[in-house]
Amino acid sequence: MATLNIKGLPDRLHRKLRARAKQNHRSISQEVTHLLTEALEEPEPVSILELQGLGKELWRDTTASEHVDSERRSWD
Repeated sequence: MATLNIKGLPDRLHRKLRARAKQNHRSISQEVTHLLTEALEEPEPVSILELQGLGKELWRDTTASEHVDSERRSWD
């Protein structure tokens, strides 16, 4: 496993990192690894089938044409 040393890390950033690690019950190294993983890993693709039914509560009381008409009226 690789080692990463960070030089010149501002004190303010180190304090925030230490506080965040403590809040998440991690060491600072674990917290840095977690943050870098979140920032750099590619998200898993979502299947179109998983989206089925999402947003249905937004369309419950309207039709697509009513929604389009409403949006167009809001442009004026």
